[in-house]
Amino acid sequence: MQTGNNSQFAKRTPPSPVVSFWQTMQRRTFNMRLFDTVSDSPTIPNAAHEPVVGYIHSIESFGSVDGPGIRYIAFLQGCRMRCEYCHNPDTWNIGVGEEMTADEILADALRYKAFWGDTGGITCSGGESLIQIDFIIDLFTKAKAQGITTCLDTSGGPFTRDEPWFSKFEQLMAVTDISLVDIKQIDSAKHRKLTGFGNENILDMIQYMSTHGDDMWIRHVLIPTRTDFDEDLTKLGAYIKTLSHVQKVEILPYHTMGFNKYHELGIKYPLEGIEPPTPDRVANAEALLHVQDYTGYLTWRPQQ
Repeated sequence: MQTGNNSQFAKRTPPSPVVSFWQTMQRRTFNMRLFDTVSDSPTIPNAAHEPVVGYIHSIESFGSVDGPGIRYIAFLQGCRMRCEYCHNPDTWNIGVGEEMTADEILADALRYKAFWGDTGGITCSGGESLIQIDFIIDLFTKAKAQGITTCLDTSGGPFTRDEPWFSKFEQLMAVTDISLVDIKQIDSAKHRKLTGFGNENILDMIQYMSTHGDDMWIRHVLIPTRTDFDEDLTKLGAYIKTLSHVQKVEILPYHTMGFNKYHELGIKYPLEGIEPPTPDRVANAEALLHVQDYTGYLTWRPQQ
């Protein structure tokens, strides 16, 4: 959502071509070396006096779909997955984008605090947000100190129980009020074909969240010929039922709004010719995932 005085902020999937999208950015200037070989995650300074720098793709100051309430959303740069249906290929590269500190994000976000109410706040999305886990820890820790509700939007790809990453994840969960978790495919082989990676570590992350009482929404993108299979949807629905603290389950119908980005960047669109799912198939998926059973989001408030 974008309204009058927020027009300087970029939306994730603008209807205009990518070239004009970047040209019309009034507030943010990005150093986007698009589609270079993906490098390792940027080095985070260790010295206490050095601020942790985040690499920001774009900001949405008045988001209404990326977590509870009205939210200020920082879309972080970088993702290692190559989802066939990705509508933001311009977020893939790691270590590029506008450099911002947590303090700079907070100063900007707090201008909109009056709109947040009891449930709104700050969301970190991507790209894949967990690639920049050090930055999110810094941002969310400072946000919680000011009473701001925090939301993590992730596909879980970077999750590992190896150290030191796992301890950082535990630290992040301690300052995260709710997470939006995208399960792209419950079948790991199909997940690998769809994204380039299996899903075992992703399901492990979700199990950790469930076991430790972390509130979450589960999301699933419905794509004809890729994820719209009754057998897989039934299996996914059964899996979600084993989890605790699931406040909401959403079916997100595949769309082609990102096609222009691929065209302008000279990249072949992997799902060219595949149309969005019909309303009947969306309803079928919602029934198989029992989305109507997950109503906690209607009265959700951050855990104290």
